[in-house]
Amino acid sequence: MRINWSCCRQLVSIQKLLKVRAGGLHTTTRQLSNSTQARNEEGKREDSIEKDEWTNVTATIERLTHRKLLSNPAHPLSILRDIIFSKFPEREYTRANFPNPRVSVYENFDSLNFAPDHIGRSKTDTYYLNKHEVLRTHTSAHQVESFRVHPTPGFLVAADVYRRDEIDRTHYPAFHQMEGGRWWSPEGMSSVKEFVAKIEADTAKIPVSGIKIVDDTLPFHDGNPRQDGQSPEVCIALTNHLKRSLERVVGEIFENIADGDPSATKEPLQIRWIDATFPFTSPSWEMEVYWQGDWLELFGCGVTQQRVFEQAGHPERVGWAVGLGLERLAMVLFGIPDIRLFWSEDPRFLEQFTPGVVNAFKPFSKYPGTYRDVAFWLKDGTTPEQFHDNDLMDIVREVAGDLVENVSLIDKFTHPKTKRNSLCYRVLFQSMERTLYNDEINVLQDNIRETLKIKFGVELR
Repeated sequence: MRINWSCCRQLVSIQKLLKVRAGGLHTTTRQLSNSTQARNEEGKREDSIEKDEWTNVTATIERLTHRKLLSNPAHPLSILRDIIFSKFPEREYTRANFPNPRVSVYENFDSLNFAPDHIGRSKTDTYYLNKHEVLRTHTSAHQVESFRVHPTPGFLVAADVYRRDEIDRTHYPAFHQMEGGRWWSPEGMSSVKEFVAKIEADTAKIPVSGIKIVDDTLPFHDGNPRQDGQSPEVCIALTNHLKRSLERVVGEIFENIADGDPSATKEPLQIRWIDATFPFTSPSWEMEVYWQGDWLELFGCGVTQQRVFEQAGHPERVGWAVGLGLERLAMVLFGIPDIRLFWSEDPRFLEQFTPGVVNAFKPFSKYPGTYRDVAFWLKDGTTPEQFHDNDLMDIVREVAGDLVENVSLIDKFTHPKTKRNSLCYRVLFQSMERTLYNDEINVLQDNIRETLKIKFGVELR
């Protein structure tokens, strides 16, 4: 995952602690949309962005916020979301909807225990509307609200998220995540033992996956600690419920797809757990699945930090949270080779898919690509480290949109006498839908160079 998930402990008293093929499937949802008072005037907020020195959202990114890919039930990302959601009982997990990607810095970072100097807060990583608001970088921005307001003990969220990122086949500045959480309260129980028994009873209701599980992790240890004040028994019970829930989801999805796909690997399906670190869970883990001869990272998850529940107004609760990047898994399951395809409006792509069915993508074109280099001297006194790759990526996306497949730094040079620094990037122009001609590419290339010169004061080479 790309965090972060894609990412304060406080003493709590003992008393307070006291995973296809599914033809026709399309999960219904309880529409709980951006429901706090801060979002009651969502429409007004869309039209009232106050720009300041932090603003770095480009017109291209702003247009993407209106696409709403998950509103199409036949889109591969919606199909995957619905299949995953169907593995969690609706009576226990509210299907929440947060259509507005505009959130506060508090929601995106502060409420989730991100340190003030965390790299995720940087303008080179995050799209800021202004110093107070961002385009959410993860669905975890809605974790506190979901734990606060939803009527069930669990919730599921899937939504578009935004991050400044490199340009290649697997990265895009807009993508989609799924978030889930489950909580328990010790209220009305007389002991930790009774509370643990309640969590264990809920765990026993979840079918045990028949696939091979490789789990060499400990429930907690110094490198992946249990939270201060949380009893070992509660932490272990939460961990067992979390892991069994996710093992079931992944096992059913991959086994059913492998059974129906003659090209799928016949090696035994395996899942393994690995220790991880996230700002808002502890202990934390990542889950990987062995698929088509390689380990594929799927989930980031863990026991929810008590600070999150305190922010939600329920300090007595304990629980777990999980996050998943939908594009990465969908590319594997549907065989989609380029992340740009998810945003294609070409019917040759969109008409290949049916709600509830995972089928292999059939390439409809392969047009030749063309390389161009962009070389320049940085302004005097500027080091290569002070010019961020993502600054160029945004310029390329703004000028050429999805007509560029890849941008990579191929050379950097410091002049031995003048000490001036030079960078050279290679740009691969390649459309997924048509042939690009040299005259067209040359215009785009010139616009990229000129914009770079005007915006950053570089000397073109």
